Amino acid sequence: MIARGNAGRCPRLLPLEAPFGGAVARRPDTSVLTHRTATLAPSDHATAFSEVYAQNHAVVHAYLRARVLDASDAEDLCQEVFYRGYRSFDQYDRQRDVRFWLIGIARNALREHVRRVRRRKEVGWTELCLELEETVAADSPYEDFIVHLPTCTGSLGDSARSALNWHYMAAMKLDEIAQRLARTLGAVKVLLVRARQALKRCIESRMKGSLP
Repeated sequence: MIARGNAGRCPRLLPLEAPFGGAVARRPDTSVLTHRTATLAPSDHATAFSEVYAQNHAVVHAYLRARVLDASDAEDLCQEVFYRGYRSFDQYDRQRDVRFWLIGIARNALREHVRRVRRRKEVGWTELCLELEETVAADSPYEDFIVHLPTCTGSLGDSARSALNWHYMAAMKLDEIAQRLARTLGAVKVLLVRARQALKRCIESRMKGSLP
């Protein structure tokens, strides 16, 4: 699933206490192919990968920016993705869509990012995005499910939407969420599970075109 259209723009993701909005991808920094690969001998593959970088930087950056809260984290991750791509470009299967390949590298980089900063509340949103991405089925590989999140989260009840924001955006503990919602801990766990399931169903329906 890959961002299309306004690839450099990150939507307001959650209607309630949305973390950010309107971030625009930066102009490609071609120095990533020089200062991080200075020890590698120039080759035809370097020239070919420069074209891949120029053509796909905005898409990869938008994919990452929509999944992390800090713009500098997105930029660092984007450079890491293309550095890894450059190093493994000789092994890349030219029969595959290069964007699928790059987004796969980006997804792995995000997972590592979450593990590295597990104690930071900023990665909660990334975890939710990765979780949804693993379950949402897309008919079009070039459609990013995140564009449907504002509408789908808006369709949730107030309690479910608040619980998602508190859990994933504010890194609030479940017992504190239960206290705020005047519910039992078990009820909050069920609420979050059902909220994620509702998001998944809504997103899949919109990606398949069955909803306006």
